[in-house]
Amino acid sequence: MTEKTAKKRHNMRDVARYAGVSVATVSRVVSGASSVADTTQARVRSAIDALDFVPSAAARVINSGRSYMVGALVPTLDHAIFSRFLDALERELADHGFSLVVATTHDEPDREARRAQDLLNLGVEGFVVSGLSHSDAFGDLIARYKTPVIATSYFDPSSPLVTVGYDNGAAALRALDHLVEMGHETIAVLSGPMRDNDRTRARVRALKRQPAHALQFHDVPMGLAASESVEDVLRSDPRVTAILCLSDVIAQGVMNGLRRLDVRVPEDMSVVGVDDLPSSQSIWPPLSSVHLPVTRMGTGAAERLARWIETGERARPLELETRMVARSTVRSLDGRAREP
Repeated sequence: MTEKTAKKRHNMRDVARYAGVSVATVSRVVSGASSVADTTQARVRSAIDALDFVPSAAARVINSGRSYMVGALVPTLDHAIFSRFLDALERELADHGFSLVVATTHDEPDREARRAQDLLNLGVEGFVVSGLSHSDAFGDLIARYKTPVIATSYFDPSSPLVTVGYDNGAAALRALDHLVEMGHETIAVLSGPMRDNDRTRARVRALKRQPAHALQFHDVPMGLAASESVEDVLRSDPRVTAILCLSDVIAQGVMNGLRRLDVRVPEDMSVVGVDDLPSSQSIWPPLSSVHLPVTRMGTGAAERLARWIETGERARPLELETRMVARSTVRSLDGRAREP
């Protein structure tokens, strides 16, 4: 019986010995340094091929001082809007030679700071985060490590963080303007938890500055669980003719709740959302919603962060436009044609 032996994995010292050069020279070749003569580089590359040498990620970080990794800190992965954003972010970062590492924060500032430290320990060279509300501990980490950070889903050129995103207040007002244009006056506004979500707070704040409109504000669970709140919303004021949901997942839950109560959309109640998720086009009836440029946001954040890391020049903020997408969930109350 023959004993099968594992093939030896060669290290950088073996390559140096085979090529007749120093370990430092091999390190420079592996890290892509241009200071090594072409003939020496050829010898080292030949040795690498002959020994099937594969440098580890840890070794590359140690030898080059670079990880080419970027960390994304997002509230959750259980939401289509973050899936779309991360897909665009990862694809654009890859085009710039960076890998993406993702961690979830559950909108908890202390957890975000801990996960940021974990990613810094891995060697990430920059962060993409959601919104502008972050703990002092997170700010201290960024200052100590001098780490570039792009804040997304929010645009504020005066922020200490570089922002790539949109005006959340304006997005909410687009939804309100659409309902008002369709003749609705008494409107229920449904939002998710606001404590650690500055994007939702900005949307609610903008709507509360509209005293000319009869708006009623309700905090409800996120997602389809919002369906359980519909009956309370309707009972609070029978004059309500429209429900403005500050996210599409809330709107979809509301539509389920209305269906359970035999309240027809849009004949008996109009509904509008904010997000314009792909699923909002395929539900019945298709949801009217404010489109947030999530894919463009991912691409823009990646472009700016990669350039910042490579050049050391601080990125500039980027404002993206939102737009109202009218579908079939808002009824006209003033005799005009209903939405398509």
